[in-house]
Amino acid sequence: MKPVIIAVLGALLILNLISFFLMGHDKQCAKKNQRRVSEKTLFLSAALFGAFGGTLGMFVFRHKTKRWYFRVFFPLMMVLQAAVLGYLWSRGILG
Repeated sequence: MKPVIIAVLGALLILNLISFFLMGHDKQCAKKNQRRVSEKTLFLSAALFGAFGGTLGMFVFRHKTKRWYFRVFFPLMMVLQAAVLGYLWSRGILG
């Protein structure tokens, strides 16, 4: 594997893990009535190519699933990010 591909996959893994754990952390804070992670932060982490982890975290932790904008935009961002990565891959930019 080329170093660029390894770097991109590593970055994607880290970004998605951050989004996943932010959703879990916010859920725990909500249960304990502690200071929460802002919705702006959750969306930013998903927008920075962490939408898969955010979407997965949303359903694993059953958190923010009643908010229509999370249910709609997280999966939509995931599809758009996959399309961008697929486009870059097909153009040879990522590989």
